[in-house]
Amino acid sequence: MPHVVVVGAGFAGVAVTRELAKRGFRVTVVDRHPYNTFQPLLYQVATGGLNAGDVTYSLRFLSAKNKANFRRTKVVGIDHDHNEVICDDGVRIPYDYLVLGTGITTNHFGIPGAAEYTMSMYTRAEALKVRDTIFGGLENIAGTSHPGTGGFTVVVVGGGPTGVEMAGSLAELKDSAIPTTYPELDPKKVHVVLVEMANALLLPFDEKLQRYTLSELVKRGVDVRLRTALSEVHPDHVVFKDGNRLDVDLVIWAAGVSGSKELNDWGVPIGRGGRIEVGTDCRVKGFDNVFAIGDVALITENPLPQLAQPAIQEGKFVARQIGRLVNGEDTEEFHYFDKGTMATIGNRAAVLQLPNGFKMTGTFAWLGWIVLHIAYLLGGRNRVQTLVNLAARYATWPRRAGAIVGDVNETPQQAKVKASKKKEQLSQRS
Repeated sequence: MPHVVVVGAGFAGVAVTRELAKRGFRVTVVDRHPYNTFQPLLYQVATGGLNAGDVTYSLRFLSAKNKANFRRTKVVGIDHDHNEVICDDGVRIPYDYLVLGTGITTNHFGIPGAAEYTMSMYTRAEALKVRDTIFGGLENIAGTSHPGTGGFTVVVVGGGPTGVEMAGSLAELKDSAIPTTYPELDPKKVHVVLVEMANALLLPFDEKLQRYTLSELVKRGVDVRLRTALSEVHPDHVVFKDGNRLDVDLVIWAAGVSGSKELNDWGVPIGRGGRIEVGTDCRVKGFDNVFAIGDVALITENPLPQLAQPAIQEGKFVARQIGRLVNGEDTEEFHYFDKGTMATIGNRAAVLQLPNGFKMTGTFAWLGWIVLHIAYLLGGRNRVQTLVNLAARYATWPRRAGAIVGDVNETPQQAKVKASKKKEQLSQRS
């Protein structure tokens, strides 16, 4: 059977690997991490609701289970003339068919300071860094001689699902976890600000759901600022386009995504948002044996939302198309089946929208969101662990609203203050 190399093991990469394995293809999965990450729940890791291990799954075990090979390495290029994937360790992996599912990364839109002084949550390491920085900041003000006078401000940039979920979870942390975990702190000193440049949150959703989301966040104490954009980000403050300034401790970036800049060196056509341009059969334009799927792929004739369902469906579809090509048949056109969209706002608050016009909010939408996300986790152990941790967090809410914590990291603002003091001390000594 032909050899298929799958680069990237997200939703799309896992789906295509499983389907190819069922069809008897020789498959090699290539990823720079030894695990798959369930990104929709990373915000729970970032706010201490879940362990990182709850949302990650061993790619070696996944590959072995599907009788595929796995290589942990970073792809630095593609030799299209010789059909080889070039790895950073010098190894070249030959292929008959290549599937690119590398996912996306943060897009800072060229805003000065955004790349240096903000944090994102698209990887396990980033989510853990956010978590440890949040609790590090709280530990810092709780450990001062006058903790009641200290403040902590977190700005979340972007009013899409990630930004809304993060802001809502931070609001819960402020109102429920801080009084039980940090009794010496005044929750009113902790501020959560959500910034969105559009005139509404969750733009793909119905206006009724948008209004519900805004109302719930405001009710939970989130300072929502619509029609607001940043012009600069500094370690201890941000500057808005209207010239106003806000002192901050931490900025979490959830405003936009883009394909990795490394794709420019892979010899594939790059379109809007830094994504790889593909045809309606998901083949990279200009190539017969190279496909791109998931968030990194841009079907130029019909762009799809960068969500889990399109990625999963594209993965299964491409496996079938490779089978058709091997059998000498023409490829088909991909058709996305919209199963609906969901977003959670916080405890007992979520929005659900189906393509037939059905809409739901509140507790039942929130329970449905939990069940669906647990169902899509890889591995029974991960599902059980996630269910137990979420149940432990919410079953006794808010009486025992504890959080999973790790090391203590400095916020950009704290790092600036520390560097200034050190510089001052050196100056005095000299």
